Amino acid sequence: MRDIHLVPVSYFPSENLEFPMVADSQTITPNELFYVRNHFEYPQIDINTWNLTIEGFVDRPIKFTYADLKGMNKVTLAATLECADNKRSLFEKKAQGNQFGLGAISHAVWGGVRLKDVLYQAGVSPDTTEIIFEGLDSGQRNDMDGCVFFERSLPIDKAFHPDTLLAYEMNGEQLADKHGFPIRLIVPGWYAVASVKWLHRIRAVDEPFMGPFQSVDYVILKKTNDYKHAEPLPPVLINSSVASPTEEQEIPLGKNIINGYAWAGSQSVTKVEISTDGGKHWSDANFVDPDVQYSWRRWSFEWDVQKPGEYTIMSKATNGTGEVQPLKAIWNAKGYLNNSIHTVRVHIIDPKLVNNVLH
Repeated sequence: MRDIHLVPVSYFPSENLEFPMVADSQTITPNELFYVRNHFEYPQIDINTWNLTIEGFVDRPIKFTYADLKGMNKVTLAATLECADNKRSLFEKKAQGNQFGLGAISHAVWGGVRLKDVLYQAGVSPDTTEIIFEGLDSGQRNDMDGCVFFERSLPIDKAFHPDTLLAYEMNGEQLADKHGFPIRLIVPGWYAVASVKWLHRIRAVDEPFMGPFQSVDYVILKKTNDYKHAEPLPPVLINSSVASPTEEQEIPLGKNIINGYAWAGSQSVTKVEISTDGGKHWSDANFVDPDVQYSWRRWSFEWDVQKPGEYTIMSKATNGTGEVQPLKAIWNAKGYLNNSIHTVRVHIIDPKLVNNVLH
């Protein structure tokens, strides 16, 4: 693989970096290339004093040390994490927030313990309806006074799903500071905002959680500031991206390979279609990866083009329930969930003509 690096989106007030979506990447994203999405500065954590507290509507409030969690039954799970902000900059109408392109998504193998195994030890009350997860990342918000910790909640059934993990490993290595060390919640099939980093407190509650990252941010607003009709994020939508060629790239006549990725949260990706004429005609791409739940699939398409000019490449994926990427995703004020058919304009050139001009 050629020398590639994370792509900066912002450094202030928090660091946000994109995965450099390239055709020669492997299925598993190297840890150093896994995208980074933050809301505050990185927390400073002393593992010698850190613990994970389980409290609220439980029979036995309990604290786990890092060693306690690593001593429990370990499981591994491959899962793609996609930020709800992914492709925000590709909306035709500008939306507020960090202007992520294609790379607010990556794939890793997570190692840790099942959340339900920890919750069982605390004895969650049958009156519990949601579980709240609090990270140690904190800071100021313009709409609130004082210091705010990042918090999200899950409905009780998702919290007890066997694939919801408390991860301490990422691709076989200790979870890095940037990705949530010592413990990150992993909620496969949901947008990555649910996968709370730097986790230190879990609370069982009997009413809907209305924290700012649950009810103000990461909600769907059809109109700016219309929170009365706000909708929560759905599970990850069917989506795909062309990794190569890139926008406005010049490529030669003849046989070329179009590569990319497709993903669908908990659903299967059953088909990827490619158009090279702006959507008039479509042909099936070939999958490079097998269909594995929660995992993206790389795909490839051979394109034999014999006429110079400008072409519009489009990728369109279908999931196991028959849902297809829309030509245009529904715009929303916060710029989430852009799963529009991905479009890339390229220029086909005749190398012979170029050489004649140069000489």
